[in-house]
Amino acid sequence: MDFQLTEDQRALRSGVRELLAGRFPRERLRAAVDGDGPVVDRGLWRELGEAGLFGLRLPETEGGVGLGLPEAVLLFEEAGRVLLPGPLIATHLAAGLVAGAASGERVVGMCDTTAKEPLWEHPAECDELIFLGDGDGDDDDGEVCSVDPSSLAVTALRSVDPLTPLARVVVPEGGRPLGADASRLRREAALLTAAEQLGSAARTVEAAVSYAKERTQFDRPIGSFQAVKHLCAQMLVRAEAARSAVYAASVTREPGDVAAAKLLADEAAVHNARDCLQVHGGMGFTWEADVHLHLKRAWLRARRWQSAAAGEEALAEELLTEGNVLL
Repeated sequence: MDFQLTEDQRALRSGVRELLAGRFPRERLRAAVDGDGPVVDRGLWRELGEAGLFGLRLPETEGGVGLGLPEAVLLFEEAGRVLLPGPLIATHLAAGLVAGAASGERVVGMCDTTAKEPLWEHPAECDELIFLGDGDGDDDDGEVCSVDPSSLAVTALRSVDPLTPLARVVVPEGGRPLGADASRLRREAALLTAAEQLGSAARTVEAAVSYAKERTQFDRPIGSFQAVKHLCAQMLVRAEAARSAVYAASVTREPGDVAAAKLLADEAAVHNARDCLQVHGGMGFTWEADVHLHLKRAWLRARRWQSAAAGEEALAEELLTEGNVLL
């Protein structure tokens, strides 16, 4: 069995990377952080829709691209590399459920009512909000409904990530039923979040290695020192282990595989950002460096759609159910 990316998949990834490099370069990221530009650029959002990011998995007969979850993982990995802000995953999952989501004409948010604290990302930018409810029994996957954001009671919260505004919402009764599977949407949201974490983890490896080659100490690049070499090597191992898990989960779609992928990707993104900061030394703590932006986004993603505790519980439950535990 060949687990390498196909030529079409590599071309898809390269195309999205080029698009983001041209439309969301570092200067655009810094402008959004400094408040000199919009966090969610509607023009870029429509371009992403035209490029197929949101409608990627819709059938071609419905105006989509007709690809699958593995290809979606590749695209969201690229979005994670550049820290592209906005409710990307929610809008992608809403394609086919909410009119205008696939084309990027509408920005859609998503809130999990089963979470310990239901939170809504980018409350000021969303045209529609989807709530994922909890099922009443084994055969009930939970209700998925859509509401008009203007009708909600919203409390703004301080976010650790300057590019991800958060709000607490009061879960409404009723709403427009969408007839979707809440469990599937939660699982796919967790996997695509893991893909974003993977992109961030890979990018911080590159940033650490690049800085270690340029920064000199005692007339030598710091990358020549064994301690720095080991730090960068550990970062690479984390990123590649997470990559294998995320790519595999996109094929199997099994809950346990998705839980494991999210756990490994969260660990890679958070620890790689911390180690990258250490390689940068005092420079890494300054606002001018991008390292702290990766760390803050990784912290936030690690708590969204599947926390570490929830992932560990899911894995333990699957192992016990399948009788794979050796007593």
